[in-house]
Amino acid sequence: MKGIDRLEIKQLRIFQALLRERNVSRVAEQVGLTQQAVSGQLSKLREAFNDRLFVRKSNGLVPTPYAESLSGKVDQVLQGFEQLLEPDSFEPKLVEGTYVIAATDYAQQVVLPEVIAKIRQQAPNLKIIIQDLDIDNLRDALTTGQINLVIAFPDFVPGNFPSKTLFSEYHVCVAAKGSPLANKKLRIHDIADYPQIVASPSRPNFRGSIDTWFEEHGLKRNTVISAPCFSIVPLYLETTETIAFLPSRALRGDNLITLDLSDSPLSFEVIAAWHPRSSKDALHNWVVDFL
Repeated sequence: MKGIDRLEIKQLRIFQALLRERNVSRVAEQVGLTQQAVSGQLSKLREAFNDRLFVRKSNGLVPTPYAESLSGKVDQVLQGFEQLLEPDSFEPKLVEGTYVIAATDYAQQVVLPEVIAKIRQQAPNLKIIIQDLDIDNLRDALTTGQINLVIAFPDFVPGNFPSKTLFSEYHVCVAAKGSPLANKKLRIHDIADYPQIVASPSRPNFRGSIDTWFEEHGLKRNTVISAPCFSIVPLYLETTETIAFLPSRALRGDNLITLDLSDSPLSFEVIAAWHPRSSKDALHNWVVDFL
């Protein structure tokens, strides 16, 4: 008998739960079975796939590389079964539940206000959770379904996830009004040593995407302040004699000026990304359409 003939839907759901929880007792509680029964189903899965799938450790189960490679395929199979019972039409006003969006500070300022307003108008019963981007745990959060959608820069999103480019953006060099650099034509060499602020939403350090631009010119920029988000940088610029590179659409505050540079960094993209399991989900596709 072929391996596929020995598989059952409940076994695939248990496999999915084991990938998510990595603990037999928690999975048993979720699916309403005993730990012994879950272990029995795992044995059948191992036989069907001819792989150990999970290795027992002191703190739970660790999936094998093969098990991790099956994750997306199993999600698609289960989603296909679920779609057999879904209605053909999608009515936003009837939608209930919760939709989770993880976004950078920039995207929360620039992208989401209008999108959320439109969602609220057409799907008033849908609850929306907006959360800051946790880059280190983003892949797991997407894989386990804790996050439905990510809006960020491409470098922040793990590879191999479906995505959609929303628009192109570029950095501008800004300072507070009254800066000694105002009303001057500046080259990159003129500002490299000038004290600078970097917005580092991913992790606290003194490096950002602009550093590569300086390095291409054989320069190292003088970063003296690292801020956790773009929105706070204008306030720091107003109280310190510094400059910063900010995305053009994120500029806030009347006390800022844009410095006149002879050269500018390359533009970059803002994208939306999601787990493959969501690609045929009606609610997800409806949300993405707004973007």
